[in-house]
Amino acid sequence: MAKENKIGKVSVLAFEKKLVPSDGYMYGTTWEKRNDQALPLQLIEKSVRGTISNRLKKGLQSDPAKLDAEVEKPNLQTVDNCALGTEQDTLKLTFTLKVLSGVEQPSACNNADFNKSYTEVAKNYIETHNFSELATRYACNIANGRFLWRNRVGVENLEVQVKISNADKSWIFNGTDISTHNFDNVGDDIKDLATHIADALSGKTNYLLLEIIAYAQLGKAQDVYPSEELVLDKGNSKSKKSKILYHVDGIAAMHSQKIGNALRTIDTWYPAYEELSTGPIAIEPYGAVTNLGVAYRNPKNKSDFYTLFDKFARGESLDSTNEEHYVMAVLVRGGVFGESDK
Repeated sequence: MAKENKIGKVSVLAFEKKLVPSDGYMYGTTWEKRNDQALPLQLIEKSVRGTISNRLKKGLQSDPAKLDAEVEKPNLQTVDNCALGTEQDTLKLTFTLKVLSGVEQPSACNNADFNKSYTEVAKNYIETHNFSELATRYACNIANGRFLWRNRVGVENLEVQVKISNADKSWIFNGTDISTHNFDNVGDDIKDLATHIADALSGKTNYLLLEIIAYAQLGKAQDVYPSEELVLDKGNSKSKKSKILYHVDGIAAMHSQKIGNALRTIDTWYPAYEELSTGPIAIEPYGAVTNLGVAYRNPKNKSDFYTLFDKFARGESLDSTNEEHYVMAVLVRGGVFGESDK
């Protein structure tokens, strides 16, 4: 605590992200000709008549006549849809990933003493660990195709091709052979890819630009799942779409943020990991998993980023190396982490 009081608060503190993915673009092809030809996938607008399936009010539950009247009401919806062509059985998703160095230098910091203390600690971490643990986990999430999200479920075959831009270095991974539940049994190819990622993060190379292509054999004419847009102004008009999918110049696409979330799903260090067996979660300051409505890193058990970072950055020792890995992973993620002046 003496060190914290001496250094004081830092009200302006920000870090730029060091893993920078592009949007992912989606194409349709066949497994046999996957390396030869692929056509951009287009969005299709559908108008459907749904049924009433939401929970009913108590008054309707006890009155069959009212229920029948409610069911007769049309539930009209206009939605976007995306699917492979009738002769296509394979989704091709392509994106690039830039890996940058400089995590030891905040992009903004208004406390010189804090900046000096953090920089020394971060450089010591880099010298000791060289980002090898984080880089291995990022490499696993590239190789196993986690970034495909729902498109990965039920695939017959999954191939991930990775190439270093402007260099004669590439890898091909069988994504179905690589676990998405843990980071054990890492093969030599993943270790090799991880070395290049670690060298970029630690500053041994200026940067790394990867070109990534995933081929997922789903089955002929199967649905594929681009990112869904957040509709803020839904209004009351029945003519408005209830589901809007993301596209870029007419090509179905996946948000770069969604790809980035998949790549940083490496946190197996949160307190409940062993007992819950839910697998890794995305690196977040409070371990938030929004679809479950749970924050696995609660300040009450002192496992959240801010509790650990305030100690780590001021030169205090953390309880384990895993806590250091987690803190540095959040900084690689980037964000604004200043303390309140109040």
